[in-house]
Amino acid sequence: MRTLLAACLILFAGIASAQDKYAGYYYPEVGSEEEFGRVITDAPFAGKDIRVNFVTTITKAQLEAPESPRFVLFTKGGDSDTLIIIALDDEVFKTVYRARALLAQLTSNIRGTAFFRQQNLEVTGTFFDMLQMMRFKRLVISDGENWSHQVNFKRAQ
Repeated sequence: MRTLLAACLILFAGIASAQDKYAGYYYPEVGSEEEFGRVITDAPFAGKDIRVNFVTTITKAQLEAPESPRFVLFTKGGDSDTLIIIALDDEVFKTVYRARALLAQLTSNIRGTAFFRQQNLEVTGTFFDMLQMMRFKRLVISDGENWSHQVNFKRAQ
């Protein structure tokens, strides 16, 4: 009986860790989730190369700035369809509210891009809309120590 119980526990632990193989390595277990299903425009298909280039461009801009980055962005998954944003200090994402403020700032930044202006999204588009258009499946944002929040991007089939 003990052997059966131990086997079940190992099986369930494996199933749980398979659901989010990055939790416990890059960030704490996800404590809250939300779903983003709005598709604001039919943008051209965006594959892995577009998603990787997007993150590389932001990272390059961060590293070229005179101050050190306070958070890092990177993609994971075979198709680079998970965007992860992790704080690099103890203050920038001290609360989930500060993390949401950063997402709002990223919204302001992308609204000024030529792409958003060409799509007439400079007033209504958000950072989440941009991630949705690039076909990200999820975003995880974390303080890197105590909490993680996940946004799941859903598209109507």
